[in-house]
Amino acid sequence: MHLSDRFQALTQQHLSLLITDGVADRLALYLTERSEGNTPNLVLVAQAPRDAALPASIAKDPDLRSPASERRWYPLRHDSLLLGVLRAEQHENVGQTITHDDRLQTCADTLARLRGLELEQDRLNSQLDGQRQQLSVMVHQLRNPLTALRTYAQLLLRRLGPENQQRALVENLIREQVQLGRYINALDRIGQEDLKLEPENATPLLLPPVPADAPDLTIADLLGPLLERAAATAALQGRLWREPEQWPRWTQSLRPAADAVTAEIVANLLENAFRYSPNGCDLGLHLHDHGVCVWDAGPPIPDSEREQIFLKGVRGSTSSERAGSGLGLALAQTLARQRGGRLELLHSPADLDPCLPEQGNAFLLSLPPTEQETAAPNSAE
Repeated sequence: MHLSDRFQALTQQHLSLLITDGVADRLALYLTERSEGNTPNLVLVAQAPRDAALPASIAKDPDLRSPASERRWYPLRHDSLLLGVLRAEQHENVGQTITHDDRLQTCADTLARLRGLELEQDRLNSQLDGQRQQLSVMVHQLRNPLTALRTYAQLLLRRLGPENQQRALVENLIREQVQLGRYINALDRIGQEDLKLEPENATPLLLPPVPADAPDLTIADLLGPLLERAAATAALQGRLWREPEQWPRWTQSLRPAADAVTAEIVANLLENAFRYSPNGCDLGLHLHDHGVCVWDAGPPIPDSEREQIFLKGVRGSTSSERAGSGLGLALAQTLARQRGGRLELLHSPADLDPCLPEQGNAFLLSLPPTEQETAAPNSAE
């Protein structure tokens, strides 16, 4: 149960004041605690005097099993909900009843309103946090198609001569894409004090995944468009891009439409490789036994950060000077686990295949075989 410092302080102040004024000899406030599948319980959250020895909940207090004229209860109601009860006892004279009903009920009503407002605030904050997370993921994914459009436009611009009449149209496309990118960057910083629309020299990103409701496709079908875009990005940046010359047989088997998320995972890995590896650094995609590896020959991620980089919002020290949200790897790992696969960072690309660089980073996505591949192991060779 979450209680704010403000609520606890105000509650204790009210109870202590009523005790000082002689309204009651002992007061205790219980709040309703709800949990899934269990009966709501009334939990003790405040009492006066503070040294009163009371059980932690009403259910554990044997004294309450029999009625007593010196004890009264005041419900804390908010709309149609019972948020708790205020317990008041007067022990100066045996059999004496509580006579200050108005003040005690007013106290109960005040605490009920405050508790109701805080519960509503907690609900709204939780809803807001969920919306912020959704916005962060959406902004992260919007960068992919936007920057891919810029890549294609820049490649097209290279093919147009200086006197070509269409050159101005392509230049305008690039200019508008840059402007739209500034708005996306601004969305990514909503809630931060330094919200400004300013240009940013970021490495181009790749297109997002195939839609999850796409028809059954092979791994080759899913990855083919991503490799084309990666090759275009590498050509624009003057990088050496290496991709599979041959596709293993397991990549040719039809996989369920839900496996289209594989493209999203690989798109995020490729995005990170292009974004965070140094300019001119070699990179590529390698196919292994039911695995897809995206590698680069840049500086290795430090051993102390190899686990943390998969946490949401965490970015490695080698990428601190680059723009990014720290969502890509966390999103990719979550999607991999949801599909029964695994995403891991190898110590070096050469650990997977000797033909790959000795130094660098290699993210290996291991995919579970389909039912058909499991039934016929030779088909995955």
